Amino acid sequence: MADAEEIEMFGRMMIALDILESSQEFGRMIPEVRSNMVYAKASAKTRADVLAIDGRITVVSGMPRACGRPRFGASSHMARLVIELRKTDPSVRAGIDFANTPELSAWLESYCARKGWAFAMINRAGEPESIRAEEEASMPWKAAAVIRAAGGRVPKIFYENGAVGKEPVSVIVGPEPIGIAREIAEIAREYRGTTR
Repeated sequence: MADAEEIEMFGRMMIALDILESSQEFGRMIPEVRSNMVYAKASAKTRADVLAIDGRITVVSGMPRACGRPRFGASSHMARLVIELRKTDPSVRAGIDFANTPELSAWLESYCARKGWAFAMINRAGEPESIRAEEEASMPWKAAAVIRAAGGRVPKIFYENGAVGKEPVSVIVGPEPIGIAREIAEIAREYRGTTR
């Protein structure tokens, strides 16, 4: 039986998902590994405390489409990332991952500067081999690296430059999913306008 917090979380996720599924431009920013949107409980400690889209968000006929419904525990990577970031900034409860290219990264850096948002990059080349070799061990290192790169705070948007077998992706975070869905839809619209 869902409690009051969970009911509110499901409602916010469905509204955010509607925003994303209405943005054709966002569909062009979904990476090969697909996107996911996550929303952590205020007291989240494990991925079971994080609501995510079951099966991720893909592209159907050029439009973003959720493969499944929001479900607690449906994300591993993004859920663990948000949990790690929350150790520095508990206000961060939601996030979406999206594509990364050198052109988009450069554009995002100037976009964030205009917005007054912190922006950072994780250089996967600096990840210790011992961490890289162990399954699910990299997340604390990644979170610490991006916070360090942003001067000790959680950046609004960050990206990783990829590694062998790892697609480079960007991430936007915030306190709840409706706001970040609107923000990524606006980013996708504005960026699309520069590439026509």
